[in-house]
Amino acid sequence: MSNTPMAASPLTRAVLEIDEYASGLGWDQPARLFALVDTARLRAQEPGLAAQLGLGDEQESSGLTPIEQDEIPTGKPLDEFLGTIAWPDAVVGCALTVERLMLPPSAEAQVPEGLSEAKLTKWVADHPDRQEVRMTVAVLRDGARESALRLREKDTPTEVLTGPDLVPGLAEALAATFED
Repeated sequence: MSNTPMAASPLTRAVLEIDEYASGLGWDQPARLFALVDTARLRAQEPGLAAQLGLGDEQESSGLTPIEQDEIPTGKPLDEFLGTIAWPDAVVGCALTVERLMLPPSAEAQVPEGLSEAKLTKWVADHPDRQEVRMTVAVLRDGARESALRLREKDTPTEVLTGPDLVPGLAEALAATFED
């Protein structure tokens, strides 16, 4: 958590911690899903796991601890996979980090009409203005949201953009994992 500002909210710190972790793994990685748990509760109820995660008593107790989940299946669309998730009560939030290609808003007018999803994906991949981005999006049960975006061409911790509404569709899909 070396690059996360201490004045930020616990959710922002968790998103930046996950972004930093993903950054350390390099690019061209699969999507990764994380459960977010209350650090103080984890320390009290699961001291062995807390110790295994390196959560000593000296660390802040009002934070969130991200716990990486099993690998996301590659043969299933991400939205379908997220629709199968049900979190236990101990999980106060979740986060996902995923890499995508994106185009600047100016390129949207150039998109040919009637492309299949596969052809659209190829068109975006071949577009000269495309950019690779890693998105880390987190939501809490109470509705709070946070995101971090990192462009591959500006891959430094000081160039990470954060905000609650940067990837609204993905935030909605993650929030749906907490619905009954």
